[in-house]
Amino acid sequence: MSMATANASVERARPMTREEKRVILASSLGTVFEWYDFYLYGALAVMIGAQFFSAFDATTRNVFALLAFAAGFLVRPFGALVFGRLGDLVGRKYTFLITILIMGLSTFGVGLLPSYATIGWVAPVILIVLRMLQGLALGGEYGGAAVYVAEHAPRNRRGFYTSWIQTTATLGLLLSLVIILALRMALGEADFAAYGWRIPFLVSVVLLAVSVWIRLQMEESPAFRKMKEEGKGSKAPLSEAFGQWKNLKVVIIALLGMVAGQAVVWYTGQFYALFFLQSILKVDLFTSNVLIAWSLIIGTGGFIVFGSLSDRIGRKTVILAGCLVAALTYFPLFNMLTRVASPELDAALNSAKVQVIADPATCGSVFDPVGIRTFTEPCDVARVALARSAVKYELVSAPAGTPAKVTFNGKDVPVAAAIPANMTAFAAAAAEVGYPKAGAASVVKLTSVIPNTAQSWGVIAILTIFVIYVTAVYGPIAAALVEFFPTRIRYTAMSLPYHIGNGWFGGFLPPITFAMVASTGDIYFGLWYPVVIALATVVIGLIFVPETKDRDIYAHD
Repeated sequence: MSMATANASVERARPMTREEKRVILASSLGTVFEWYDFYLYGALAVMIGAQFFSAFDATTRNVFALLAFAAGFLVRPFGALVFGRLGDLVGRKYTFLITILIMGLSTFGVGLLPSYATIGWVAPVILIVLRMLQGLALGGEYGGAAVYVAEHAPRNRRGFYTSWIQTTATLGLLLSLVIILALRMALGEADFAAYGWRIPFLVSVVLLAVSVWIRLQMEESPAFRKMKEEGKGSKAPLSEAFGQWKNLKVVIIALLGMVAGQAVVWYTGQFYALFFLQSILKVDLFTSNVLIAWSLIIGTGGFIVFGSLSDRIGRKTVILAGCLVAALTYFPLFNMLTRVASPELDAALNSAKVQVIADPATCGSVFDPVGIRTFTEPCDVARVALARSAVKYELVSAPAGTPAKVTFNGKDVPVAAAIPANMTAFAAAAAEVGYPKAGAASVVKLTSVIPNTAQSWGVIAILTIFVIYVTAVYGPIAAALVEFFPTRIRYTAMSLPYHIGNGWFGGFLPPITFAMVASTGDIYFGLWYPVVIALATVVIGLIFVPETKDRDIYAHD
């Protein structure tokens, strides 16, 4: 055994020091809190829409609420630029102290914000501003936490140490789901909708106080201190990171060869799976959230496992393998999820024949990822209504001038002018050909937070596989990105590809995939989005991404 190998083995075997544990705790706790704040809005979007966009009908206000949610994803890369630059100029510690204050105060502000009924149009404007502040703060927070921990970690354990940061997104989601479920059960649906939804936002101020106190005790990272002492800091990290091709090329490779695939696997496993349960399989809100929560509880340890594994076999190997396995198995696993969670629906998808018969000239694109389009042509209205009802359909061309019609196993169902009226009519017709009715006994359902049926545990098993995929691609990503870039521009350069990948490629995955479903009539067609991107990342990563696990992040400057 060589001296280097022996030293690496000893380094991996030794326990964490007290200071290292403090670093990880301080960074991870604050980041859990950041993600908790960020996810609260998404989990409560419908109620927020009713409070702040009440001037509009239910469908429109829900769309506006989701667009406000999307605004947080949209601005994340800009937060990465602003706070990444600050972090490379003045230091890691103070920068992500600022980000947690912005996130915490803007979240607390949502809990205090008067509704539309009280202050009119000012309410939604302030809400969107607060949401954008959350996105900006998150754009700076993750990079700071990842860089700070990595720059404190032993060279041969960076994957293991930074994997604790990677657990925070999942733990933040889990914490938000648990608090929301507990309040729903304690207050009842009516009181929760009236005022209880504000409580999770308001209690975040306690988490903020604890996180700020812990972070004030922290020291600056040793890599940043060393760089400053040697006078090697960058005076213009933005132009150096993105204005010089040698660095910009690495940013692009990191985005397309690692982060894009990681992002779609993450959002498919944790967000699209939840959306699929609720919107496609019609599993009730309580049951779907509890099922997802159990899968997160069971699978979250995978972040540490795969982060540690990447210290041994490489970041690139673990991340690209996760992307490849996920891409190859998503279609059979989502088919299995339908079969287990809603067996009647699975049978109907294979036996019922639903057709939209129309003149092709009257059928346009129904691709509507942000949900703001208005459809007037009967062909398009019918297709959107069928997709929202989770009814699989086939578009059949008819001679020019033929009025659009919908048939269920050959039986005509008139097409109404409005989408909601069609959804009502199509639901009744779908029930006649075998689709489950609302609240059908065959659809998985829980009455407590403890699953007690083989069906519910079967669904949890499938969801846990999705979470394991998430942990495989996400566990090593922080260490990989930190190792890609020199200390002088590390915060700036690594934050942008991470937040473009996760904020845009990943954050907009649920609406894009549902738009793909609506445009084709196939409830599984949206899976092509994560599958294609994940496979593209595998190919690009294999060709262009170097292995970085043994890189000395001090010497790399």
